[in-house]
Order: sequence, then structure tokens, then C-alpha cells
Amino acid sequence: MKPEHKAEMKARARNIVLTVAYDGTAYHGFQRQTPPVVAVQNVLEEKLQLVFGDTIELAASGRTDAGVHAYGQVVNFFTNGTIPTERIVRAVNSLLPPDIVVKEAHEADFEFSARHSAKSKTYIYRIQQGETGSPFTQRYAWYERRPLDVVSMQQALDCIVGTHDFSAFRAAGGAPMLPIRTMYEAKVEEKGNDMLEFSIHGNGFLYHMVRNIIGTVVNVGLGRLTVAEFQRIMESLDRKQASATAPACGLYLYKVEY
Repeated sequence: MKPEHKAEMKARARNIVLTVAYDGTAYHGFQRQTPPVVAVQNVLEEKLQLVFGDTIELAASGRTDAGVHAYGQVVNFFTNGTIPTERIVRAVNSLLPPDIVVKEAHEADFEFSARHSAKSKTYIYRIQQGETGSPFTQRYAWYERRPLDVVSMQQALDCIVGTHDFSAFRAAGGAPMLPIRTMYEAKVEEKGNDMLEFSIHGNGFLYHMVRNIIGTVVNVGLGRLTVAEFQRIMESLDRKQASATAPACGLYLYKVEY
């Protein structure tokens, strides 16, 4: 939502909240972009305007990057549109492309903000293992042929649990904010014969933080770094000491809690 329009928007009759899933492959991230560049927000706002009959400006729980996916992105917007809440999901989905789906809709009080009211978020990251890649997962997982040591990667992930300064895993170019964050859980699990799934639940995340953590954890799994070296990198607060950013295709905004 544009700051200069906030008062105008909040003077409207309703505050609608949507939970949205999307395949981010074809989009330049979630946040609205200037055409001809297309982001998920551009598409959502265009279709919501047709359903609600007025201009729509979304506030979102997070700004996922180009190629990043979501199971549970949360957005809210103010509207004078009168469509009943129970009809919103079907009406909006009838207009959206198949790679964006509204999962839920409800009406909230006027103080609710998808961004500012969020208490925690969970991201998941997927890596496909095996001698060959798969054409069916290449848009949805990072392919790594070499075997990864799951035990050592879990030990590295244990280091990030708790309250820490995550400057070592923060990319340049993000919005200015304090680098102190609390991670409640961080784990890696084997899913089937060839898929690893990482899950990180925390009260907030810095720009590219999850992908930078995963990129460094994978180097622990490959034996290039020890768990002690991972810990030292985190404590250095120096992004240059951490590993390269993991590819966007494996990352999903899984859940937002309020």
C-alpha cells in the first residue's frame, strides 16, 4: 500500500485479508513493479479491482524475490466493494492465471496489517538430490548431485536457533532494519528418495537471509565447512565470509502466523 494513500484506503468500509499461493517462476517477485515488468502484486491488484469495483492497493506479509514461491502469502486491502466474503475466493480465482491461487478470504478489523501484525513466518527450502536432475522439479528445487551430510547440516542449523545478529547472512540492497532476529526452529528432513526439505521458523527475516543460510549450510553438508566454521561465520557478522546465495527456485514462504 502506498503511504500517501493510506488514509484514503482506511476510510473505506472493509478490510479484506487473503491467503495466496503462487508459483513465482514467471514473476519478478511479489512486490508491484512498473510495466512491462510483472510481479505477483500487479496481477492480483488488477483482478481484485475487477471483482471489488474500486482501486486496490495490497499490503503483504513479505516481498518474495523473483522465482520464489509461496504456499501462504498473506495480503490485506481496504475496499468499498460489497461482494460477500464467502464468494471472494471463487470470484477472484476465476480471473487469475493458474499460477496464482487465492486459498482463503476473510474480513478483519481496521488495525490489521498483513505486514505489521505478523508474529512469525516459516520458510521452507527444497533441494533435489541424485545422479541426475529432474525436469519436474527444476523450477521448484535446487539440484545438487553430490551427496549432502544431513546430520552435519542439522548441527549447523542448530546454531541459528535463538536470538542472534544475522548480519553475516544479510544481502545488500534490502530495507534498513535491525539485524537481530529470533529463530524458533530450524531443521532439515529427507522427503522421499531424492528430496531434502529445510524449514526455518522465526519472528522475522532479513533480505535473502534464508537463501544465504541455506547456501552456507549446504557447504557444511558438502564437507567444505565444519559446523564450527559455520558458527564462526555467523558470529563474524560479515556477509563476505558466508557462502553464495542459494537459488531462488527452492524457496517457499510457507506460513505466516498472527
